[in-house]
Amino acid sequence: MKSTVEKLSPTRVKLSIDVEFTELKPHIDGAYKTLSEKINIPGFRKGKVPAAMIDQRVGRGAVLDEAINAALPTFYSQAAKENDVLVIGRPNVDITELKDNEKFSFTVEVDIRPEIVLPKFSDIKIEVDDVVVTDKDVEDQIESLRIRFGTLTTVEKSVANGDFVSIDLVATKDDKEIEGGSANEISYEVGSASMIDGLDEALAGLEVGQSKSFNTALVGMAEGEKASVKVTVKAVKKRELPPIDDAFAKLASEFETLADLKADLTTRLTKVKELEQGAAARDLLVEKLISEVDIPLPAEIIEAEVNDHLEKEGRLEDEKHRSEVNEEVKATITREFLLDSIVKAEEVSVNESELTEYLVRAASRYGMTPDQFIKEVSQAGQITTMVAEVARAKAIAQVLAKVKIVDKSGKKVDIQALAPKKDPESKSE
Repeated sequence: MKSTVEKLSPTRVKLSIDVEFTELKPHIDGAYKTLSEKINIPGFRKGKVPAAMIDQRVGRGAVLDEAINAALPTFYSQAAKENDVLVIGRPNVDITELKDNEKFSFTVEVDIRPEIVLPKFSDIKIEVDDVVVTDKDVEDQIESLRIRFGTLTTVEKSVANGDFVSIDLVATKDDKEIEGGSANEISYEVGSASMIDGLDEALAGLEVGQSKSFNTALVGMAEGEKASVKVTVKAVKKRELPPIDDAFAKLASEFETLADLKADLTTRLTKVKELEQGAAARDLLVEKLISEVDIPLPAEIIEAEVNDHLEKEGRLEDEKHRSEVNEEVKATITREFLLDSIVKAEEVSVNESELTEYLVRAASRYGMTPDQFIKEVSQAGQITTMVAEVARAKAIAQVLAKVKIVDKSGKKVDIQALAPKKDPESKSE
């Protein structure tokens, strides 16, 4: 087999492929076998029909068609590999010449990943915010601890924002209680707007034993259904917070004094903000590269993805939404092309332990066991996608180690020093 490649655009090529007939012979033999199992000829068992009889019954052309359809993917993949073409999307195939027992030629037009010229990473400078832990930051943490260790005390008063109430709810429609539409002794923070629309307004000013009805859209089992909801106040409570002193520090932490607790919180907040610097540097780097690097996009791939998205939503005719989806798809493909080009340039590979670690973390985010998550990902054919995500993350980490990162005060930021320390006994390939 001989092949050549012609570049039609930065994202599309044309492969011209010439195949010697001897290379097509195994596929022709396979075509005879396939057809012999499909046709019925008196006197011959299926799968045992001679080639000459198949030629006579269905024609040599049908055999060649069957052989070529089976052979095309093999020769196409081989040509793409030989010419170092990273194909994406569906190929358009055109058979240009077919001479029985002599020659078979065809062309393939297909979209490809563009060649992206990356800058010298050591010349790039990224500026991130300074790490500053203010008194208010520490005070906010202290307040969160106070709330956590606060106590609720029953009081006799009308309901107001900030109170905690115990309530009964009954939802009705057409004067009939909705199935599953009642709940008793629910604890709720008034003003949090965390339950159903209209509840906070209905509770305002009520006292224990009083009720009020309001119209709303339900959530949960009857989500979206309009109903009348009656709320009854069973108890009103106020949160009492502990005073901020050494006793509170002992209650809320392992420290003996408030000063030690505040010092620890300052250290922890500093570490968090340093990690945020790393995340900001990563995002700023990707944004900078996307804005400065020429990344050609394949129009046909984008159009196909946009149409597929809109078709699933039943909004093919919505031109405004089409424009929004088009921008989203372009942004996604641009990012993927950039990151994959960095993976290639940095010669990044992913070993089994790195993939496993990623899958375990992902399983936790979805509230699944690792075994469950890995099984579902495998069944969905998404393992390759996961490997790509790990490779992209590794590639960006490697590039971040090469670029110059400073804070707004001009201080150098060492991203590698912020990375979690690996167990010295664990080894990566």
